[in-house]
Amino acid sequence: MRTAQATIDITSDETGWAALFWEAFRRSKNAMILLDAERRYVDVNRAYLALLGYPKERLIGRPVYELVADGPLMSAEEWRALLRRGEFTGAAELVSAGGGRVPVEFAGHPEIVTGRQLVLFVAMATTRPARSKSGEITFPGERPALSRREVDVIRLLADGLTGPEVAEELQLAHNTVRTHVRNAMGKSGARSRAQLVALALAEGLYLN
Repeated sequence: MRTAQATIDITSDETGWAALFWEAFRRSKNAMILLDAERRYVDVNRAYLALLGYPKERLIGRPVYELVADGPLMSAEEWRALLRRGEFTGAAELVSAGGGRVPVEFAGHPEIVTGRQLVLFVAMATTRPARSKSGEITFPGERPALSRREVDVIRLLADGLTGPEVAEELQLAHNTVRTHVRNAMGKSGARSRAQLVALALAEGLYLN
C-alpha cells in the first residue's frame, strides 16, 4: 500500500550543498533513486526511469523490492542492520516495465544532505549476470585525500559520462582515466564505480 509519507516536496529554495545534491541527482545520466527507511521510492531521476521504462507515478511510494527479480534481496531486519553499517554495494536484476530483467550493480548510502533521513542508490546497468545476494562494506576512519585530477574524473563520472567520454572531456588517455578511477576507488574504499559515485554525491566528498 502506498502512503503519502513516502513522497517529499522538493522546493526550489535549497541552497549550498543541498542544492548541489539535487542538481547532480536530477541531471546525472546514472540511474539514481532515493528510498525511505521502509525501502519505498521517495524520488527517482530520469536516468532510472529510462533504465526501467516506468513512469514516475508508478514508482513513488512503492517498495523497491517489488521490482527485484525473484523477490527481496534481504529481509526487513537485514535491511535495518545494513543501514546501521553505512555504505553498501551489491548486484541485482530489476524487472523493467516490459517484463525483462535488467542486471545492475548498485551502491547504497544513507544520507541526510537533503535534511531527511533517506538512502541514496546509484544503479549502473551491466551485461554481467547479477549475483543472487547483495554485497556490503563499510569504510571506517579517514579517507585519504584525492588529487585534483581524481576529483575532476569523479565529477564527470557522477554526471554519467563513460570512461572514453571523461577522457575526451579532460583530454586524457583512456588508460589514464582508468588509473585515476582505480586510485580513487582505492582511497575511498569503493568496490565499484557505482559506489564511488554514491559516495561523491551523498557525502559531498568530491563534488564540493
